[in-house]
Amino acid sequence: MNVDVEPVEDVPVEEDAVPTGIDAPEYVLYGGKGGVGKTTMAAATALASARGETPTLVVSTDPAHSLSDTLDAAVPDEPTRIRDDIPLFAAEIDPEAALAESPFGGESNPLAGMMGDGPDPLGGSMPGSDEAAAIRLLLEYLDDPRFDRVVVDTAPTGHTLRLLELPEMLDSMVGKMLALRERMSGMLGGLFGDDDQEAQAGVDDLREFSERIERLRDLLRDPARTDFRVVMVPEELSVRESERLLDRLDGFGIPVGTIVVNRVMQDPTEVADIDPDWVVAPNHTDCSFCARRWEVQQEALARSQELFRGHTVRRVPLLAEEVQGERLLRVVAACLSE
Repeated sequence: MNVDVEPVEDVPVEEDAVPTGIDAPEYVLYGGKGGVGKTTMAAATALASARGETPTLVVSTDPAHSLSDTLDAAVPDEPTRIRDDIPLFAAEIDPEAALAESPFGGESNPLAGMMGDGPDPLGGSMPGSDEAAAIRLLLEYLDDPRFDRVVVDTAPTGHTLRLLELPEMLDSMVGKMLALRERMSGMLGGLFGDDDQEAQAGVDDLREFSERIERLRDLLRDPARTDFRVVMVPEELSVRESERLLDRLDGFGIPVGTIVVNRVMQDPTEVADIDPDWVVAPNHTDCSFCARRWEVQQEALARSQELFRGHTVRRVPLLAEEVQGERLLRVVAACLSE
């Protein structure tokens, strides 16, 4: 079957036909399973926000850097303005580089040395240290007065949940290490030399960082300031993953305002007020593959009805082209704003 399709990049987009600005609080976070489109949603949201004259930072904590590709612009590891015409800033946090410059990894591990000259009981970097280093930078960016809105492309579900679990993990770790050190000091006397002050400084660093993580959790619990958006695709495994994520977030007391269902096989003009010439709609009648995929998606969407209850649901259609660059990001932004 031959289909004549005019490339999207050749179709003009009228300025007034896509959203300028967004209706969202100062912090918007996109979470979900890897590969469901979190980066695309974050980039589209930030672009629309900046087009509304709101100084906006989009930052990715996902180790699989794709923000640069999605925005079709070079994105450094520190917040940098990437557009001259709109106040759009971007950063891709490199967890390994952040860890190397933080007090949480390698020889700088604040718990290293707590047992004197003995081996590091944690065997190097502490558990979750890469996430800790990334979130340390993210906390700085959230407080940066240059930005009126921060949009976060989070790491996949497991990484995000480990970040939220860090305060309890750190408290438990510090308590156990202090108790062990006290017992060993009593038994072995002056074995530890003059390392007490250094060890105490390390413990203080961990406690201070734990408090900052707790502040982040408080921020995430405030729906007036933060919208945590779960991204999924209409497939069984993604539905299950989203159910688990919502359940865990609820356990942390973090409300989810919006669920974004990405890559839905339906006509984009049914989702947003956009020109049908911009996109290619799937053909459910003449394409048996499209028809079967449509059935699979409908089954997943039917199963998701309980999941959707109490949330704002946004559908982003499956687009014929890969979402890269401003043109299709603005189409995605239009779908998110409806």
